[in-house]
Amino acid sequence: MTRGRRIARERLLPVLTVLAVLLVLWYVATYFMNAPFQRDQNERMNATVTQSEFIAQTMAQPKPTMPAPHQVAQNLWKNVFTVKPWSKRSLVYHAGVTLSSTLLGFIMGTVLGIVIAVGIIHVRALERSFLPWIIASQTIPILAVAPMIIVVLAAVNVTGLLPKALISTYLSFFPVAVGMVKGLRSPEVTHLDLMRTYHATPSQTFWKLRVPASVPFFFASIKVAIAASLVGAIVGELPTGAVAGIGSKLLAGSYYSQTIDIWAALIAGSVVAALLVFAVDILNRLVTARMGGRPA
Repeated sequence: MTRGRRIARERLLPVLTVLAVLLVLWYVATYFMNAPFQRDQNERMNATVTQSEFIAQTMAQPKPTMPAPHQVAQNLWKNVFTVKPWSKRSLVYHAGVTLSSTLLGFIMGTVLGIVIAVGIIHVRALERSFLPWIIASQTIPILAVAPMIIVVLAAVNVTGLLPKALISTYLSFFPVAVGMVKGLRSPEVTHLDLMRTYHATPSQTFWKLRVPASVPFFFASIKVAIAASLVGAIVGELPTGAVAGIGSKLLAGSYYSQTIDIWAALIAGSVVAALLVFAVDILNRLVTARMGGRPA
């Protein structure tokens, strides 16, 4: 079996199988969710239709309770490929606006998480005094935190990109901090003892042993962090009444009951998240190869 066929069989086939099952379930859910409204409409119009016609009607409502997959696909095609990317009607434009705050929040959250992890590793008191508060901070719903951050920063005339980025930071720093603490502590005791035998300084032990050992944990944590950053950016757009971004598309769709637009925006956000995680995975492979590791 060639390498291409093996990759298709081991990776592509399971993904396509799950996707096919999800599409079937989606169509079934669309029928049952939209059927009561369509049945009521037909009764009001005294229309008699066959079962196949009725099923087709539930899949073609202009404002359905649940849009059919092909309706969402048509909306995505229209708002991605038939309009200019810089147009305010384009999902590419709105995704770019959300992406800017996502990346800024991700960078700040990653730096903050690493700083916290390094502090916990070197100052034992921080683990008992600071780490519990970090964990407790993640129990607060982001929907409660986001308006507070927006209002407080608006009071000091800080608006625009930074408030949304800070919300992304709030969600993204935690997995990085926890992952890096685990990674920096991953070297075995025998390896640490060997470094002491060589009379290595704490700085040398950190850079030559702890940091290389933490790389797999780091990339695993930032995959979670970058997806969380995107969620934070979208949530940050909701209380601001933003006119651009995926969050703004969700708001506009909810205001005007445009459920197809809502689902298209959600799919667009999912695609952006998948691309970001894929980019992190590529970076992980490059760093691993640079360090002499072998890809899994």
